[in-house]
Amino acid sequence: MKKKLNERAGFTLIEILIALTLLAIAGTFVGLKTMEALHEGKVNSAKIQISNFEAALDDFARDNGRYPKTAEGLDALISNPGSLKNYREGGYLKKDALPVDPWQNEYVYVSADGNKYQIISYGSDGEEGGEGKQADITN
Repeated sequence: MKKKLNERAGFTLIEILIALTLLAIAGTFVGLKTMEALHEGKVNSAKIQISNFEAALDDFARDNGRYPKTAEGLDALISNPGSLKNYREGGYLKKDALPVDPWQNEYVYVSADGNKYQIISYGSDGEEGGEGKQADITN
């Protein structure tokens, strides 16, 4: 049996639009999940960096009897902030410069008395405070 020449094989415009819509919805879902995973990875990276700072600060305190003060900052982990007699040669970090947070902002270090300290990353918005994805990350 022969097919008629005017019968067409293929997809209609509506079928193509439905398929494109479904692909767009699936792509949006995958894109959102990827962005969430990327943000979560950056938060975890900041927490790990803060933990590394804490270990170096504990070594600094064992050698020098105190934590660096706010004015000395985290830079005290790389170079002697003054005339500390027991300061470790080469510093307390294995880097020549302080790492920045995953959003390319500097970490904030606060220690008024040299006994307690706080390390802060202002998160994705780079500003103090915030909630959700803009929340600060601290030790």
